[in-house]
Amino acid sequence: MKTLKDIQHLEGVKVLVRTDFNVFGRDGRVMDDFRLEAAFPTLDFLTEKGAKVIVISHAEANDGSNSSLEPLVVHLGKLGRKVKFVKNIQNAYETIEKDFANGEIFLIENLRMFGDGEKKNDQDFARELASLADLYVNDAFPVCHREHASIVGIPKYLPSYAGIQLEREISHLSKAFTPSHPFLFILAGAKFETKLPIIERFLDHADTIFIGGALANDLLKAKGQEVGISLVSGSDLDLSKIIHSFKLLLPVDTVNQNRETKTLSEVSRGDKILDVGPETMKLLEEKVNKAKFILWNGPLGLTDIGYVESTLELAKMVAGATSRGVETIVGGGDTLAAISKLGLQKEFTLVSTGGGAMLDFLAKGTLPGIEALETSN
Repeated sequence: MKTLKDIQHLEGVKVLVRTDFNVFGRDGRVMDDFRLEAAFPTLDFLTEKGAKVIVISHAEANDGSNSSLEPLVVHLGKLGRKVKFVKNIQNAYETIEKDFANGEIFLIENLRMFGDGEKKNDQDFARELASLADLYVNDAFPVCHREHASIVGIPKYLPSYAGIQLEREISHLSKAFTPSHPFLFILAGAKFETKLPIIERFLDHADTIFIGGALANDLLKAKGQEVGISLVSGSDLDLSKIIHSFKLLLPVDTVNQNRETKTLSEVSRGDKILDVGPETMKLLEEKVNKAKFILWNGPLGLTDIGYVESTLELAKMVAGATSRGVETIVGGGDTLAAISKLGLQKEFTLVSTGGGAMLDFLAKGTLPGIEALETSN
């Protein structure tokens, strides 16, 4: 896979950069600058070398509707990055050629606004995008697990490179396969069926795997523990390999819908487990304090409805480990929200911009977007 360092000449070269500017909430406001700022090292590198930069991205609000990228022109300006906006992709070539100086940035409208070509990896759409530039740079790790036109289509038609953030994510996440020990893996959230392959894979790499959030409910239930009306997977999963592993660490106490703390033996049929309790946090703290490598994805509680205490506490613990020289990698949308709430974004070795992409990479060791760069011209 080639990176920006492999490009010999950039002065006056048109570079198509795939970013992940999917940052809008349901009200159309920018929720967080983190993903925007993650693209700045690549954009700054290219503009400082005199390239003509064309930025493309998708954007989808929380309700699934498409969001225009036009509000980002003002928002990026406030962050010190001046961009020009191109609303109609059909006229983009003419618009860009007419007024495009070296070192400038053009932002094209949300790729989802132009039909199904992006999601369906339509090759005509991929060629249309590729025709805008001389080179392609993928700096959108969060969507590298998607086989979309702007991710796997364009590299077929342009010399293609990994951006700085993408390269950084791959480098740090790859260390989880040959980590320093003790290695603590914290995996929480929901959707057990999608995360089972990751747990099984890291039984061979990690010293301790702590499972929290709704994921823990499945394992507790499999062990014969009462979980009441808590969220569990509807799938028929074979968990025998996991529940008998000495590396597995599960919550020992819980917080229910009435914000009552209960030990596992006290959980009743009417309880809904929504967070872990203080004794569990003590166990986690012991593991964090001993760890040399920490990988964390997913909140410990249902943060959407205010069960955030344990997740915030864990964020502080892991940030503290970073200050002691521990390699710390964290990711996942809800995890990132907790970190942002505390202002700790820079207190970890890597805060991954990807949630699903991070988990897919850890499970498979690669992603379609990475493979597309590796096989590009």
